[in-house]
Amino acid sequence: MQSIYQSTSLLLLAFGATADAFSTTSNAPSSTDVTQVGSLTVPTIGCGTIAWSTDFGRPNPELVDLVSTASTNQNGVFLDTGERYGSHAKTALGMGWGETECLVAKLLKDNDVVENHPSKAVVATKFTPSPWRTTVESVVEACEESRKRLGVESIDLYQIQMPDIVKPLRKFGFDKSYDKVYWDGLAECYNRGLVQNVGVSNYGPTLVTECSEHLAKRGVPLASNQIAYSLIGRHNGAQQTLDTCNELGVKVLAYYPFAMGLLTGKYTSAMPELSAEHALTSSLTKSRRSKFEQKDLERYAKGDGKSIPAGGVAPLLSTMERIANDRDKTVAQVALNYIICKGAVPIPGARTAAQYVDNMGALGWRLTEAEVSEMENVADNLGFSFDGAGFKRSNAKFVGYGMETWSLS
Repeated sequence: MQSIYQSTSLLLLAFGATADAFSTTSNAPSSTDVTQVGSLTVPTIGCGTIAWSTDFGRPNPELVDLVSTASTNQNGVFLDTGERYGSHAKTALGMGWGETECLVAKLLKDNDVVENHPSKAVVATKFTPSPWRTTVESVVEACEESRKRLGVESIDLYQIQMPDIVKPLRKFGFDKSYDKVYWDGLAECYNRGLVQNVGVSNYGPTLVTECSEHLAKRGVPLASNQIAYSLIGRHNGAQQTLDTCNELGVKVLAYYPFAMGLLTGKYTSAMPELSAEHALTSSLTKSRRSKFEQKDLERYAKGDGKSIPAGGVAPLLSTMERIANDRDKTVAQVALNYIICKGAVPIPGARTAAQYVDNMGALGWRLTEAEVSEMENVADNLGFSFDGAGFKRSNAKFVGYGMETWSLS
């Protein structure tokens, strides 16, 4: 079905092979674990920058260390950002446009990760559909601004952040969709040489097919579609979207690969006597997330006996932890490798070099078909699907006047 829009009132990309086959051993070193996104050859795991910020106008030292570490990878680094990414407070108030793009450019420049560098950075950014953007030229102008902020002659991958759902005057009948106008805008950017590849985000099977066909008529290939996808986020159209994209040759970039931390088990490495599910519950009490997010994540972690059965995500974490221990990997690495095995490129966020390095540990090996099937069976029997927490949803966006939602199915 076509993506459904309704209002409810309100990369560092990693290195990855195409991951069509499964492997029982680590027979593919990370130095060769790459994948193709349009004309780009990139690492198979990504790292989003939505949580990146500055300290009083200066890059956070942890981010400086992260980019310095990432720049040593011989296959380069791939950053996924967006014009609307910035500090949470500014973003919530509709400000901060381009803040993270500027930060990314500075971090790369300071680390000498530029076009002639052996570890060239590939940067993906996003255009945000907005009520005042109703023409092809508005897309071109936004692209020019992003290009200048990033300090590049041509953007590697330029994506539409979401379907055209922001309609503050919908109740008064002003709800015309400008999706096709935006597609023509992408084509114009491509044909003018402002971008090397174009992509979309949060498009379901029908809309991504329509977009691909529309662009093809202009001689422009659709390179990617970025959607929420994880072991517990395969429902509500996500799996169908991935399957359709694989058929179309459109690479899926998967955000929320850890389901906002539910599938990391990251505290078990420091506390080996603590099981992954108990470590998760412990970590949530120390979380810096908002109260709204924490409340939702605790429901997923423990269950509420209503929409989330008692036990929450614990049965799946136990299975993932056993597989991780058998392979001498972390639970987080198993979560990422699962997505690679399904033919997508995960884009986990990272704010420190240690997080980045741990994410890269999911490269160079593949889960077996039996392991993938076992985890999927356990996940399917949990009795719920992950769709985000608090105001951070996989099917909705807070847009100032309320929440606007969509459906991949």
